[in-house]
Amino acid sequence: MAARYECKECEESLYGRKYILQEENPYCLTCYEKTFSNTCEVCQKCISCTSKDLSYKDRHWHSDCFLCTKCTCSLVERPFATKDNIIMCVECYSDEYSAKCFACLKTIMPGTKKMEHKGSSWHENCFTCRRCQQPIGTRSFVNKEGSNYCMSCYEKQFALQCVQCKKPITTGGVNYRDQPWHKECFVCISCKQQLSGQRFTSRDDFAYCLNCFCNLFAKKCAYCTTPISGLGGSKYIAFEERQWHNDCFNCEKCSVSLIGRGFLTSRDDVLCPDCGKDA
Repeated sequence: MAARYECKECEESLYGRKYILQEENPYCLTCYEKTFSNTCEVCQKCISCTSKDLSYKDRHWHSDCFLCTKCTCSLVERPFATKDNIIMCVECYSDEYSAKCFACLKTIMPGTKKMEHKGSSWHENCFTCRRCQQPIGTRSFVNKEGSNYCMSCYEKQFALQCVQCKKPITTGGVNYRDQPWHKECFVCISCKQQLSGQRFTSRDDFAYCLNCFCNLFAKKCAYCTTPISGLGGSKYIAFEERQWHNDCFNCEKCSVSLIGRGFLTSRDDVLCPDCGKDA
């Protein structure tokens, strides 16, 4: 007995008619489209089995409906991009959403190399030194007043030169007597210790750390023989050709402080009045 050849859905005979097999079951074209065909995203009409069905992420279009939302050019066999479910050609997407080059103001196309710095973007070939016009690439640079400079040009045009070594000061630095110094060049003239960040003093236009200054120039205490710096408002006692630290100005015999009191001298000794009577 001959097998029946009918549409799976409407059961009408398919002899002499076009049909489509779906999971080994035959369907007439009308039933197939009604059961299996997708609806076009744009025109909301059925995409017939005789039309090309273009799909992207569970969305479907007729080939004639698959257009850039902005410029309406056909996207068939062309690259495209999406934003918030809106499809656009790459050119329109770039104009709308891609970064603009800070130098030439043109769009930086997706996939092309770009340089970024503090929220601004450049084409690789537009990211150049303001002075020499050479591409900076991945080299170090300095941004000054909205323009970029390679380190060599920045140093030539803007950087101060250290008074000591005559080389450019690119970071940090010290200003002393209205002259620029590298931190590592601003040192005590005697011991060569760096003076940046610590107290120092000067003599004859040379800078000294406090220790060196005191050892070289300060008067010595008549009692303990260590230097009396006199710096920072520290007090000391002077009498004739001798000086004492406040804490050292004591009676030689009873060690009572002589600050604010009368005293007597006996040769090199200073004595309180009581001890002076017995001397």
